[in-house]
Amino acid sequence: MSNWKLINKIYVYDGTFDGFLTIVFDSYSNKVLPQKIYSYNDYVENFLDNPVYVKTDYEKSKRVFNGIEKNICYDALYNSYNAFLCNEKDKEIYILKYLCNGFDIGPKINNMLTVSYVFKVINMRRRALAECHKLKGLLRFQEIGDNLCYAVIHPDNNILEPLGHHFINRLPSMNFIIHDKNRDICFIYNCTEYRIVDSKNLKIPEISANEKIYQDLWKMFFKTIAIKERKNSKCQMQFMPKKYWKDLIEMSK
Repeated sequence: MSNWKLINKIYVYDGTFDGFLTIVFDSYSNKVLPQKIYSYNDYVENFLDNPVYVKTDYEKSKRVFNGIEKNICYDALYNSYNAFLCNEKDKEIYILKYLCNGFDIGPKINNMLTVSYVFKVINMRRRALAECHKLKGLLRFQEIGDNLCYAVIHPDNNILEPLGHHFINRLPSMNFIIHDKNRDICFIYNCTEYRIVDSKNLKIPEISANEKIYQDLWKMFFKTIAIKERKNSKCQMQFMPKKYWKDLIEMSK
């Protein structure tokens, strides 16, 4: 990427993966790299910046999406998408460099772990997927209506969509809502299709009477099977990190 030009501009986009791929298209076409990339929600205007507001172009996004798999490899697409879910600062710049260089040199980009931005992308992918894997086992659904279940999560990374797809595959005939309270968004599935919506004005009903009974039974079971003399809090927190306890039924009072 030695022939690329670093421009004194900041790109601001809508925070979506399609919006980011639009930036990738424009940057690769013009062989330029911006100083920073911010989402609309994270950017605070000041007189020192030279911001460029990038409108999401779904045609450009689709071309880049297909081009990554065709001209680099599927792993590059997998790495980029999951790294994008990570909450790492400046993640967009790292992924942009990774993809643009990948378009030039092909699949061997994934072997260049001594290059800082390649290592960052791989590491961000691992972090996002590791948290998603943990929450597949720690997420707790509660019944709030007839064949409607609800779960709350507070993840560090924006892993709501892959987590939702996991439970669609596991529970295809159940209507459910997964609520990411850190980002005020919900994954809503109705046995046919899913949507990710803003949850700021969403009103969630109380749990059902049956749910309350089952929760009490589950808490009782959880306490009964515990062997006081063999309690190992450090080991427990390795498998069930303490930061997730507030969303676990068995850990609530």
